[in-house]
Amino acid sequence: MIRLLLGGVIGASLISAITPASLFERPPGTASTFVVRAAADEQAPFDPYEKSIGELQTALEKGQTTSRQLVESYLARIDAYEQQGPRINAFIALNPAALETADALDAERKARKVRGPLHGIPIVIKDNFDTADMPTTGSSIALATHRPVRDAFQVARLRAAGAIVVGKTNLHELASGIVTVSSLGAQTRNPYDPTRNPGGSSGGTGAAIAANFAAAGLGTDTCGSIRIPASHNSLVGLRPTYGLTSRAGVIPLSHTQDVAGPLARSVRDVALILDATVGIDPDDPVSAAGRGRAPRSYVDGLAAASLKGTRLGVLMPLFGDAPEDGEVGGIVRASLDTAKQHGAAVVEMPMPNLTELLRATSVIDAEFKFDLSDYLSAASAPPVRSLGEILDRGLYHQALDGSFRRRNAIESRDSESYRTSLARREEARKAILGEMDAARVTAIVYPTLRRKAAPIGESQAGTNCQLSPTTGLPALSVPAGFTPDGLPVGIEFVGRAFSEPDLLKLGAAFERATHAHRPPASTPPLGDPRASPPAVALGTLSPPVVSSSSPVVRTRFRQPSPNVLSYEIAVDGVTAQDMLLVGLHRAAPPAPPGSPASPAQAGFVIARFLRTGELAGSGEIALREADREDLAAGRLFLRLFTRQQPLGAGQFPLTLTFR
Repeated sequence: MIRLLLGGVIGASLISAITPASLFERPPGTASTFVVRAAADEQAPFDPYEKSIGELQTALEKGQTTSRQLVESYLARIDAYEQQGPRINAFIALNPAALETADALDAERKARKVRGPLHGIPIVIKDNFDTADMPTTGSSIALATHRPVRDAFQVARLRAAGAIVVGKTNLHELASGIVTVSSLGAQTRNPYDPTRNPGGSSGGTGAAIAANFAAAGLGTDTCGSIRIPASHNSLVGLRPTYGLTSRAGVIPLSHTQDVAGPLARSVRDVALILDATVGIDPDDPVSAAGRGRAPRSYVDGLAAASLKGTRLGVLMPLFGDAPEDGEVGGIVRASLDTAKQHGAAVVEMPMPNLTELLRATSVIDAEFKFDLSDYLSAASAPPVRSLGEILDRGLYHQALDGSFRRRNAIESRDSESYRTSLARREEARKAILGEMDAARVTAIVYPTLRRKAAPIGESQAGTNCQLSPTTGLPALSVPAGFTPDGLPVGIEFVGRAFSEPDLLKLGAAFERATHAHRPPASTPPLGDPRASPPAVALGTLSPPVVSSSSPVVRTRFRQPSPNVLSYEIAVDGVTAQDMLLVGLHRAAPPAPPGSPASPAQAGFVIARFLRTGELAGSGEIALREADREDLAAGRLFLRLFTRQQPLGAGQFPLTLTFR
């Protein structure tokens, strides 16, 4: 766990730079909380908290607010809760042009040129979508300076529809996991319990929407990366049919499993984002499969949707049979009981062969290394060119070490096992569709995950992610309820190919029947008494122990307990604009005897002290047993990354003096 002070890209310094002082001011005695100041004779400012896209659009049409004011309100919430309070840590970067874009869209509205339902609506984008006006990092320090020349297809479509990109969100590094930890973005926290993970890999997008930092957002899903954050954050998330939407301009994980899609607080808002982002794209030939498949609008029919006449197939194996599966399974079953009360027929689908059907159908390991290389080869002056180079230079978080090395060891794009996996997919698809037809169901249902969000630092168990990517069928995760300790639980609906209109209607009717969404308590409306976080005292720190010249890294550490390292850190000789990261690294193991030395090789990132744009900060990190051993043995060091030296500007050994 890292606790950082504000500053830099997503702290007060940027918000100060892009927010006029006439609109925001710091209350006396506070470090970074902004408040909106209104004259006494003015009505209270419009609060976008928990407002749907439709409600925001109505307020804009009636003149109750402007797009600029919406962006300012979301920025104030980000400032209050992102690096203070619960320290959600959802963002990699805020968009410095967000207010300028809002002003332009307000001017269009004043001239009666409204582009549609997303005109002037603030959204967030997962930072594996290309953006021409901001770096696209995949939350990896290896790509911190990567600047694409144009927007990803879906980002361009959203901008054309009038959406405002507030910022780019953290993800599990290069989308390779489900708890959202990365070398550049560190650990994102779940707003419903900041000691737990927000899901992943689109966890930054999920946490940002749940915390009301924007109205909606984009994620990607290779095996659960939209649906898992939706479940963990009481949101709606859609994994579209493979081929319905374009992935062009998205850092790939697996080209035969990747899709991109929306997350939001309601089914209708998901449908509005889908309306804007579907379309045939010659840069992604797979999207040709969606030709003629999209309706006039995915919103049509949602208001009148009903559960009466629907038939839901409960896929029993995905409820699990371990004692730990019972809590979530019980909540999902209770939500299905509510659906029955509103007219749905619910039938069990035993499918005892399901585990065998889905076995060995994932090809992420086989495709990632080569797909990433293709993406980097097509980029303009990428900072690295391969997964192997990322590994050699230690430009990744330690949590990714095992999966990255396993995937980098794959020697060929084609193999017998790879071809077998692709063939097994088609067999599974036919079997699933056959079972659906035999049971005459509208959709298959099961828990999005069988377990609630795990504590930070622990692995996340219970994912049911594979059925949809194996079959290519669409999957919609909708809130089903909460555990007794207040953690969200999601239910997943899987429909037939290109059945998104029916799936969204089913989700909307279920949503109205259950009313299962509620906002997190850790990020209440600004002005709520709960919105004032207590101060954090760090205690006495030891003398400086690390220094260098041009630039200078000044640090002070103490170890208040065996499992915690407290720190203060400042960097001189580097401007905030040039600062990328100060990370804590583990030294690379020595090369085998007789092997050539590799000066580029370095240990991976364990934790992040300073992020992009920050020159000073303090906080604590949790030490695992291996970290404590390496600290005692002198195998930990600090590493500075700047825009001039994006692959590392020096290594400073870390030692502690005990007093």
